[in-house]
Amino acid sequence: MSRIQQCFDALRASGRKALIPYVTAGDPNPEMTLPLMHELVEAGVDVIELGIPFSDPMADGPVIQLAMERALAHNVSLRQVLDMVREFRTTNQTTPVVLMGYLNPMERMGYETFAKAAAAAGIDGVLTVDLPPEEAEEVAPLFREHGLDCIFLLAPTTTLARARKICEHASGYVYYVSLKGVTGSAALNVTEVADKLTQLRSVTDLPIGVGFGIRDGASAAAVAGVADGVVVGSVLVNQIAAHVGEPEQARAGITAVIREMRAAMDR
Repeated sequence: MSRIQQCFDALRASGRKALIPYVTAGDPNPEMTLPLMHELVEAGVDVIELGIPFSDPMADGPVIQLAMERALAHNVSLRQVLDMVREFRTTNQTTPVVLMGYLNPMERMGYETFAKAAAAAGIDGVLTVDLPPEEAEEVAPLFREHGLDCIFLLAPTTTLARARKICEHASGYVYYVSLKGVTGSAALNVTEVADKLTQLRSVTDLPIGVGFGIRDGASAAAVAGVADGVVVGSVLVNQIAAHVGEPEQARAGITAVIREMRAAMDR
């Protein structure tokens, strides 16, 4: 059983929902990432989504685009990201880590080479923003063969027929984008999210995490009321942007947000 499945099974048994933070690896510098991952765990997260720096993050808004630029200014590569996770695993063998990013760096490394290296480093899943189901028939089975869950995005505009096709290739969990727009967008209608999740649960038994537009304890708790997991990114990355050159303050700001969300979700 994968770490991701173990995590969601344990949460379900305890009546709790997953808190899943996103941070960009190497932002604002490579030395920040490992201690931040450990502090996220201590603050109460369940799964970590670690962004792979990429020059053209088309699904992301300006907050995460700038995070990518800060990481790339330090030449943070995919192999360095794997090294960060390998180091994380020397002291944490339980928290699932999902790489989130775009196909290009993985394709350039070679899918099989990447899958072997990711599994060896202790990665549990891969969320590739620009991998449609039509191109997943080769990639998803290869990743699963090496013990990597293949996680896909579902959008408000995804038809039920297409969602069914996407979920045929998915494992671990699926990520529902709560609104039309890029990361960091503001509007969030929980009623609409709940209606869509009811439809999606007719085509998949996988846990459903919801992201985009979650900014504080109240919005996290509202989404946790209808979803299996809450994914939060831009509000955390904003803390780094506000404290570039001040790693302790940045980590303190991030953990304060996470603790607020965790407490609100567990009430």
